[in-house]
Amino acid sequence: MKMHNFSAGPSILPQEVLKKASEAVLNFNNLNLSLIEVSHRSADFVAVMEKARHLALELLGLEGKGYNAVFLQGGASLEFLMTPYNLLPVDGKAAYLDTGAWSSNAIKEAKLLGEIDVVASSKDKGYTYIPKNYNIPADADYFHCTSNNTIHGTQIKEFPKTDTLLVCDMSSDIFSRQLDFSKFDLIYAGAQKNMGPAGTTLVVVKESVLGKTGRTIPSMLDYQIHISKDSMFNTPAVFPVYVSMLTLQWLKDLGGIKAIEKINNAKADLLYGEIDNNPNFKGTAVKEDRSNMNVTFVLTDDSKKDAFDALCKNAGLNGLKGHRSVGGYRASIYNALPLESVQVLVNTMQQL
Repeated sequence: MKMHNFSAGPSILPQEVLKKASEAVLNFNNLNLSLIEVSHRSADFVAVMEKARHLALELLGLEGKGYNAVFLQGGASLEFLMTPYNLLPVDGKAAYLDTGAWSSNAIKEAKLLGEIDVVASSKDKGYTYIPKNYNIPADADYFHCTSNNTIHGTQIKEFPKTDTLLVCDMSSDIFSRQLDFSKFDLIYAGAQKNMGPAGTTLVVVKESVLGKTGRTIPSMLDYQIHISKDSMFNTPAVFPVYVSMLTLQWLKDLGGIKAIEKINNAKADLLYGEIDNNPNFKGTAVKEDRSNMNVTFVLTDDSKKDAFDALCKNAGLNGLKGHRSVGGYRASIYNALPLESVQVLVNTMQQL
């Protein structure tokens, strides 16, 4: 039976990408060596890294605009600390928007290095909405936000206009929708949701904003060092970078972000339509702020939980359990999840 993978991360990847990646583990580039045993300094892998970095900038429309892309390790969680190290002056101040667990963690880490102004928070209502009409202090050195709330199923639809640096954690919706990415000075995203397996993190940064904090930055946390070494300051996560490269090429061949956004909108419309029209289910996020990547919902009658779970199991639906902190259900409908899988979920919901 085919499994339909709605996992929030590590998440589904395109089948053709998995096939190519599995072949490379056995024999990479016809070298009769495995991808995971060749030197990261070899010409074959250096070409992979360069292509992955190039594709990231190309798909985001940032080629030739002063940006650099690097693949690092430590997940978005390490970027919570690297961001203030690289952008927050010793006596500076940063502004943060609190929209969920991950933005809250980012705030916690940033506070270790300086003054942090939390300009707005949706914690008062369980992070079920995105705050609006907040003010970003004019003296803030940068503004940080999280574009998509994986746990609670909310997504920023319109980013604020600001004269300061704009930083965004796009871990769970990067490459999923068209945006003017040139508005952002720093974007980071863990690979394990829309790009590849766990183990690498994409950082896209405008080089002109770096080197101005007056801080002594530990080498491993310094973006400028990673850029100067072409993502090879230390041994990179070769397999996750390779699979990310394959996934980015898959997206390009599909037609890029414009093409995948159309598919993603169709998936979201189908699933939210069923949630809103089926009396057995209720969405948990405010409608205007609903995520097109992580659809969160609950049963209106908890006594039907066992019956619904059994239906899901029989239909081959995997990864629908809500995050342990909130419960309920969460359908993660990332780029690689086909519309067919969403239709199977909708059909299953209609059987309850």
